[in-house]
Amino acid sequence: MEYRTLGTSGAVVSTYALGTMTFGNETDEEGSHAQLDRYVEAGGNFVDTADVYNAGVSEEIIGRWLAKKSGDVVLATKGRFPTGGGPNDVGTSRRHLRQALEASLRRLGVDHVDLYQLHAWDPITPLDETLSFLEDAVRAGKISYGGLSNFTGWQLQKACDLIAHRGWSRLVTLQPQYNLLVREIEWEIVPAAQENGLGLLPWSPLGGGWLTGKYSFDEEPAGATRLGENPDRGVESWYRRSRNQRVRDVVDAVREIAGKRGISMAQVALAWLVDRPAVTSVILGARTLDQLDDNLAAADLHLTAEETATLDEASDPGAADYPYGGPGVAQRDRPISGGRG
Repeated sequence: MEYRTLGTSGAVVSTYALGTMTFGNETDEEGSHAQLDRYVEAGGNFVDTADVYNAGVSEEIIGRWLAKKSGDVVLATKGRFPTGGGPNDVGTSRRHLRQALEASLRRLGVDHVDLYQLHAWDPITPLDETLSFLEDAVRAGKISYGGLSNFTGWQLQKACDLIAHRGWSRLVTLQPQYNLLVREIEWEIVPAAQENGLGLLPWSPLGGGWLTGKYSFDEEPAGATRLGENPDRGVESWYRRSRNQRVRDVVDAVREIAGKRGISMAQVALAWLVDRPAVTSVILGARTLDQLDDNLAAADLHLTAEETATLDEASDPGAADYPYGGPGVAQRDRPISGGRG
Protein backbone atom coordinates (compact mmCIF):
# COMPACT_ATOMS: atom_id res chain seq x y z
CA MET A 1 0.00 0.00 0.00
CA GLU A 2 1.19 3.50 -0.80
CA TYR A 3 0.52 6.59 1.32
CA ARG A 4 -0.16 10.30 0.87
CA THR A 5 -0.95 13.20 3.15
CA LEU A 6 -4.60 14.00 3.80
CA GLY A 7 -4.79 17.08 1.62
CA THR A 8 -2.36 19.68 2.94
CA SER A 9 -2.55 18.31 6.48
CA GLY A 10 0.23 16.34 8.14
CA ALA A 11 -1.93 13.23 8.56
CA VAL A 12 -0.86 10.30 6.38
CA VAL A 13 -3.39 7.95 4.78
CA SER A 14 -3.26 5.01 2.40
CA THR A 15 -4.06 5.74 -1.24
CA TYR A 16 -7.06 3.43 -0.96
CA ALA A 17 -9.64 4.01 1.76
CA LEU A 18 -12.24 1.49 2.91
CA GLY A 19 -15.77 2.74 2.33
CA THR A 20 -18.41 1.22 4.58
CA MET A 21 -21.78 2.06 3.05
CA THR A 22 -22.48 -1.67 2.59
CA PHE A 23 -21.92 -2.44 6.28
CA GLY A 24 -25.12 -3.53 7.99
CA ASN A 25 -27.09 -3.97 4.79
CA GLU A 26 -25.40 -5.70 1.85
CA THR A 27 -22.62 -6.92 4.17
CA ASP A 28 -23.41 -8.36 7.62
CA GLU A 29 -21.32 -7.63 10.71
CA GLU A 30 -19.12 -10.70 10.40
CA GLY A 31 -18.39 -9.92 6.77
CA SER A 32 -17.81 -6.24 7.60
CA HIS A 33 -15.26 -7.09 10.29
CA ALA A 34 -13.56 -9.50 7.88
CA GLN A 35 -13.25 -6.67 5.35
CA LEU A 36 -11.79 -4.33 7.96
CA ASP A 37 -9.28 -6.98 9.04
CA ARG A 38 -8.22 -7.74 5.47
CA TYR A 39 -7.92 -4.06 4.60
CA VAL A 40 -5.66 -3.33 7.56
CA GLU A 41 -3.57 -6.45 6.84
CA ALA A 42 -3.00 -5.06 3.34
CA GLY A 43 -1.62 -1.83 4.82
CA GLY A 44 -4.77 0.29 4.62
CA ASN A 45 -5.28 2.82 7.40
CA PHE A 46 -8.18 5.04 6.29
CA VAL A 47 -11.82 4.10 7.03
CA ASP A 48 -14.71 6.23 5.78
CA THR A 49 -18.32 6.08 6.98
CA ALA A 50 -21.34 8.36 7.59
CA ASP A 51 -24.12 8.69 10.11
CA VAL A 52 -26.77 7.82 7.50
CA TYR A 53 -25.14 4.63 6.27
CA ASN A 54 -27.87 2.16 7.17
CA ALA A 55 -29.24 4.52 9.84
CA GLY A 56 -26.05 4.48 11.89
CA VAL A 57 -25.52 0.71 11.79
CA SER A 58 -22.33 1.11 9.74
CA GLU A 59 -20.81 3.28 12.47
CA GLU A 60 -21.90 0.82 15.15
CA ILE A 61 -20.25 -2.08 13.34
CA ILE A 62 -17.03 -0.11 12.97
CA GLY A 63 -17.21 0.87 16.65
CA ARG A 64 -17.41 -2.76 17.76
CA TRP A 65 -14.47 -3.61 15.50
CA LEU A 66 -12.42 -0.70 16.88
CA ALA A 67 -13.15 -1.86 20.44
CA LYS A 68 -11.37 -5.18 19.87
CA LYS A 69 -8.46 -3.88 17.79
CA SER A 70 -5.19 -2.42 18.98
CA GLY A 71 -4.21 -0.96 15.61
CA ASP A 72 -4.74 2.66 14.67
CA VAL A 73 -6.77 3.88 11.69
CA VAL A 74 -7.57 7.33 10.38
CA LEU A 75 -11.32 7.56 10.88
CA ALA A 76 -13.69 9.68 8.82
CA THR A 77 -17.45 10.21 9.05
CA LYS A 78 -20.03 12.69 7.78
CA GLY A 79 -23.13 14.60 8.82
CA ARG A 80 -25.92 16.48 7.04
CA PHE A 81 -28.63 14.07 5.87
CA PRO A 82 -31.77 13.19 7.90
CA THR A 83 -31.22 11.27 11.13
CA GLY A 84 -34.82 11.57 12.34
CA GLY A 85 -38.24 12.86 11.40
CA GLY A 86 -38.04 16.34 12.92
CA PRO A 87 -37.31 19.60 11.09
CA ASN A 88 -33.99 19.95 12.95
CA ASP A 89 -32.88 16.38 12.24
CA VAL A 90 -31.30 17.35 8.93
CA GLY A 91 -28.94 19.95 7.49
CA THR A 92 -25.73 21.63 8.57
CA SER A 93 -27.07 23.89 11.28
CA ARG A 94 -25.02 24.12 14.46
CA ARG A 95 -27.84 22.36 16.28
CA HIS A 96 -28.07 19.39 13.95
CA LEU A 97 -24.34 18.93 13.43
CA ARG A 98 -23.69 19.04 17.18
CA GLN A 99 -26.21 16.25 17.75
CA ALA A 100 -25.06 14.32 14.69
CA LEU A 101 -21.39 14.42 15.67
CA GLU A 102 -22.07 13.39 19.27
CA ALA A 103 -24.22 10.49 18.04
CA SER A 104 -21.49 9.39 15.61
CA LEU A 105 -18.88 9.45 18.36
CA ARG A 106 -21.12 7.31 20.58
CA ARG A 107 -21.75 4.76 17.84
CA LEU A 108 -18.07 4.60 16.93
CA GLY A 109 -17.05 4.37 20.58
CA VAL A 110 -14.43 7.12 20.29
CA ASP A 111 -13.94 10.59 21.72
CA HIS A 112 -12.93 12.14 18.39
CA VAL A 113 -12.76 11.45 14.65
CA ASP A 114 -9.90 12.44 12.41
CA LEU A 115 -12.03 13.80 9.56
CA TYR A 116 -15.57 15.16 9.83
CA GLN A 117 -17.18 15.93 6.47
CA LEU A 118 -20.20 17.97 5.50
CA HIS A 119 -22.08 15.34 3.51
CA ALA A 120 -23.62 17.89 1.11
CA TRP A 121 -24.39 21.58 0.70
CA ASP A 122 -27.24 22.97 2.79
CA PRO A 123 -29.07 25.84 1.03
CA ILE A 124 -30.91 26.84 4.22
CA THR A 125 -28.18 27.16 6.83
CA PRO A 126 -25.79 30.15 6.58
CA LEU A 127 -22.36 28.85 5.63
CA ASP A 128 -20.76 30.92 8.38
CA GLU A 129 -22.79 28.99 10.96
CA THR A 130 -21.80 25.63 9.50
CA LEU A 131 -18.09 26.34 9.21
CA SER A 132 -17.93 27.93 12.68
CA PHE A 133 -19.22 24.63 14.04
CA LEU A 134 -16.34 22.77 12.39
CA GLU A 135 -13.87 25.25 13.88
CA ASP A 136 -15.34 24.82 17.34
CA ALA A 137 -15.22 21.03 16.97
CA VAL A 138 -11.53 21.22 16.03
CA ARG A 139 -10.77 23.44 19.02
CA ALA A 140 -12.73 21.11 21.31
CA GLY A 141 -10.67 18.15 20.13
CA LYS A 142 -13.69 16.28 18.77
CA ILE A 143 -12.41 16.36 15.18
CA SER A 144 -8.93 16.80 13.78
CA TYR A 145 -9.92 18.15 10.37
CA GLY A 146 -12.96 19.30 8.44
CA GLY A 147 -13.86 18.24 4.93
CA LEU A 148 -16.57 18.50 2.29
CA SER A 149 -18.54 16.00 0.26
CA ASN A 150 -20.61 16.50 -2.90
CA PHE A 151 -19.95 20.26 -3.09
CA THR A 152 -19.79 22.04 -6.44
CA GLY A 153 -16.85 24.22 -7.43
CA TRP A 154 -18.40 27.53 -6.39
CA GLN A 155 -19.62 26.07 -3.10
CA LEU A 156 -16.15 24.73 -2.33
CA GLN A 157 -14.54 28.07 -3.15
CA LYS A 158 -17.04 30.02 -1.08
CA ALA A 159 -16.34 27.79 1.94
CA CYS A 160 -12.57 28.13 1.58
CA ASP A 161 -12.75 31.90 1.12
CA LEU A 162 -14.89 32.32 4.23
CA ILE A 163 -12.54 30.16 6.28
CA ALA A 164 -9.54 32.19 5.12
CA HIS A 165 -11.35 35.42 5.95
CA ARG A 166 -12.20 34.22 9.45
CA GLY A 167 -8.79 32.69 10.10
CA TRP A 168 -10.28 29.28 10.87
CA SER A 169 -8.71 25.86 10.40
CA ARG A 170 -8.40 24.96 6.73
CA LEU A 171 -10.52 22.26 5.16
CA VAL A 172 -8.40 19.35 3.95
CA THR A 173 -10.56 17.17 1.66
CA LEU A 174 -13.43 16.98 -0.79
CA GLN A 175 -15.29 13.72 -1.41
CA PRO A 176 -16.90 13.74 -4.90
CA GLN A 177 -18.22 11.12 -7.28
CA TYR A 178 -15.33 10.51 -9.69
CA ASN A 179 -14.51 7.71 -12.11
CA LEU A 180 -13.91 7.05 -15.79
CA LEU A 181 -17.61 7.55 -16.48
CA VAL A 182 -17.95 10.72 -14.38
CA ARG A 183 -15.17 13.17 -15.22
CA GLU A 184 -17.06 16.46 -15.33
CA ILE A 185 -15.63 17.43 -11.94
CA GLU A 186 -12.37 18.08 -13.78
CA TRP A 187 -13.88 21.22 -15.33
CA GLU A 188 -14.32 23.27 -12.13
CA ILE A 189 -14.22 21.17 -8.97
CA VAL A 190 -10.74 19.67 -9.40
CA PRO A 191 -9.10 23.05 -10.15
CA ALA A 192 -10.86 24.58 -7.14
CA ALA A 193 -9.65 21.73 -4.93
CA GLN A 194 -6.08 22.14 -6.21
CA GLU A 195 -6.17 25.91 -5.70
CA ASN A 196 -7.22 25.45 -2.06
CA GLY A 197 -5.08 22.40 -1.22
CA LEU A 198 -7.98 19.98 -0.77
CA GLY A 199 -7.26 16.31 -1.41
CA LEU A 200 -9.91 14.41 -3.36
CA LEU A 201 -11.49 11.26 -1.90
CA PRO A 202 -13.38 9.83 -4.91
CA TRP A 203 -16.45 7.70 -4.23
CA SER A 204 -17.95 5.21 -6.70
CA PRO A 205 -14.56 4.64 -8.38
CA LEU A 206 -15.97 1.69 -10.36
CA GLY A 207 -19.04 3.50 -11.61
CA GLY A 208 -21.45 1.37 -9.61
CA GLY A 209 -19.94 -1.81 -11.07
CA TRP A 210 -20.01 -0.79 -14.74
CA LEU A 211 -16.22 -0.54 -14.91
CA THR A 212 -15.80 -4.12 -13.66
CA GLY A 213 -17.40 -5.44 -16.84
CA LYS A 214 -20.04 -7.42 -15.00
CA TYR A 215 -23.01 -5.78 -16.70
CA SER A 216 -24.12 -6.64 -20.21
CA PHE A 217 -25.21 -3.82 -22.50
CA ASP A 218 -27.75 -6.05 -24.19
CA GLU A 219 -29.36 -7.93 -21.31
CA GLU A 220 -31.03 -6.42 -18.25
CA PRO A 221 -29.08 -7.42 -15.10
CA ALA A 222 -30.47 -9.88 -12.58
CA GLY A 223 -29.28 -11.62 -9.43
CA ALA A 224 -27.28 -10.51 -6.40
CA THR A 225 -25.79 -7.29 -7.73
CA ARG A 226 -26.85 -3.71 -7.13
CA LEU A 227 -28.36 -3.36 -10.59
CA GLY A 228 -29.61 -6.94 -10.53
CA GLU A 229 -31.75 -6.03 -7.55
CA ASN A 230 -32.73 -2.64 -9.00
CA PRO A 231 -31.82 -2.04 -12.68
CA ASP A 232 -32.94 1.58 -12.47
CA ARG A 233 -30.84 2.35 -9.39
CA GLY A 234 -29.82 6.02 -9.20
CA VAL A 235 -26.93 7.34 -11.26
CA GLU A 236 -25.92 3.77 -12.12
CA SER A 237 -29.20 2.99 -13.94
CA TRP A 238 -28.84 0.21 -16.51
CA TYR A 239 -31.56 1.73 -18.66
CA ARG A 240 -29.60 4.97 -19.02
CA ARG A 241 -26.02 3.75 -19.20
CA SER A 242 -26.60 0.71 -21.40
CA ARG A 243 -27.77 3.05 -24.19
CA ASN A 244 -24.81 5.42 -23.86
CA GLN A 245 -22.13 4.89 -26.50
CA ARG A 246 -19.47 6.61 -24.39
CA VAL A 247 -20.04 4.12 -21.59
CA ARG A 248 -19.54 1.28 -24.07
CA ASP A 249 -16.33 2.87 -25.36
CA VAL A 250 -14.93 3.28 -21.86
CA VAL A 251 -15.77 -0.28 -20.80
CA ASP A 252 -14.20 -1.63 -24.01
CA ALA A 253 -11.00 0.36 -23.39
CA VAL A 254 -10.76 -0.83 -19.79
CA ARG A 255 -11.37 -4.43 -20.89
CA GLU A 256 -8.65 -4.24 -23.53
CA ILE A 257 -6.01 -2.92 -21.12
CA ALA A 258 -7.01 -5.45 -18.46
CA GLY A 259 -6.69 -8.28 -20.96
CA LYS A 260 -3.22 -7.21 -22.05
CA ARG A 261 -2.11 -6.79 -18.44
CA GLY A 262 -3.69 -10.02 -17.23
CA ILE A 263 -5.49 -8.20 -14.42
CA SER A 264 -9.10 -7.36 -13.61
CA MET A 265 -10.99 -4.46 -15.16
CA ALA A 266 -11.61 -3.07 -11.68
CA GLN A 267 -7.88 -2.82 -11.04
CA VAL A 268 -7.37 -0.88 -14.28
CA ALA A 269 -10.15 1.59 -13.42
CA LEU A 270 -8.78 2.09 -9.92
CA ALA A 271 -5.20 2.57 -11.12
CA TRP A 272 -6.35 5.26 -13.58
CA LEU A 273 -8.19 7.14 -10.83
CA VAL A 274 -5.60 6.96 -8.06
CA ASP A 275 -3.09 8.89 -10.17
CA ARG A 276 -5.41 11.71 -11.20
CA PRO A 277 -4.45 15.24 -10.10
CA ALA A 278 -5.35 16.13 -6.49
CA VAL A 279 -6.48 12.60 -5.54
CA THR A 280 -5.47 11.67 -2.00
CA SER A 281 -7.28 8.37 -1.46
CA VAL A 282 -9.79 6.37 -3.52
CA ILE A 283 -12.73 4.99 -1.54
CA LEU A 284 -13.30 1.28 -2.11
CA GLY A 285 -16.78 -0.12 -1.58
CA ALA A 286 -17.22 -3.89 -1.62
CA ARG A 287 -20.00 -6.27 -0.77
CA THR A 288 -17.75 -9.30 -0.35
CA LEU A 289 -14.23 -10.15 0.73
CA ASP A 290 -13.45 -11.43 -2.77
CA GLN A 291 -14.41 -8.07 -4.26
CA LEU A 292 -12.24 -6.27 -1.72
CA ASP A 293 -9.29 -8.57 -2.41
CA ASP A 294 -9.53 -7.83 -6.11
CA ASN A 295 -9.65 -4.09 -5.45
CA LEU A 296 -6.70 -4.22 -3.06
CA ALA A 297 -4.62 -5.89 -5.75
CA ALA A 298 -4.48 -2.44 -7.38
CA ALA A 299 -2.65 -0.98 -4.36
CA ASP A 300 0.74 -0.79 -6.08
CA LEU A 301 -0.49 -0.71 -9.68
CA HIS A 302 0.19 2.25 -11.98
CA LEU A 303 -0.70 2.56 -15.64
CA THR A 304 1.70 3.58 -18.38
CA ALA A 305 1.37 6.95 -20.06
CA GLU A 306 0.03 5.21 -23.17
CA GLU A 307 -2.61 3.28 -21.20
CA THR A 308 -3.67 6.44 -19.40
CA ALA A 309 -3.97 8.33 -22.68
CA THR A 310 -6.13 5.55 -24.13
CA LEU A 311 -8.51 5.74 -21.17
CA ASP A 312 -8.48 9.54 -21.19
CA GLU A 313 -9.53 9.59 -24.83
CA ALA A 314 -12.27 6.96 -24.44
CA SER A 315 -13.70 8.65 -21.34
CA ASP A 316 -13.49 12.28 -22.49
CA PRO A 317 -16.89 13.75 -21.48
CA GLY A 318 -16.82 16.09 -24.45
CA ALA A 319 -16.71 19.61 -23.08
CA ALA A 320 -18.01 22.35 -25.33
CA ASP A 321 -15.33 24.53 -26.88
CA TYR A 322 -15.63 27.32 -24.32
CA PRO A 323 -14.87 27.64 -21.47
CA TYR A 324 -13.98 23.98 -20.77
CA GLY A 325 -12.99 22.77 -24.24
CA GLY A 326 -9.93 23.50 -26.38
CA PRO A 327 -10.13 27.30 -26.76
CA GLY A 328 -10.98 27.77 -23.11
CA VAL A 329 -8.17 25.50 -21.91
CA ALA A 330 -5.68 27.26 -24.20
CA GLN A 331 -6.45 30.59 -22.54
CA ARG A 332 -5.52 29.32 -19.09
CA ASP A 333 -1.84 29.77 -19.86
CA ARG A 334 0.31 32.32 -21.70
CA PRO A 335 3.96 32.90 -22.49
CA ILE A 336 5.73 34.99 -19.87
CA SER A 337 7.06 37.28 -22.58
CA GLY A 338 3.55 38.45 -23.41
CA GLY A 339 2.81 40.58 -26.48
CA ARG A 340 1.57 39.57 -29.92
CA GLY A 341 4.78 38.16 -31.25
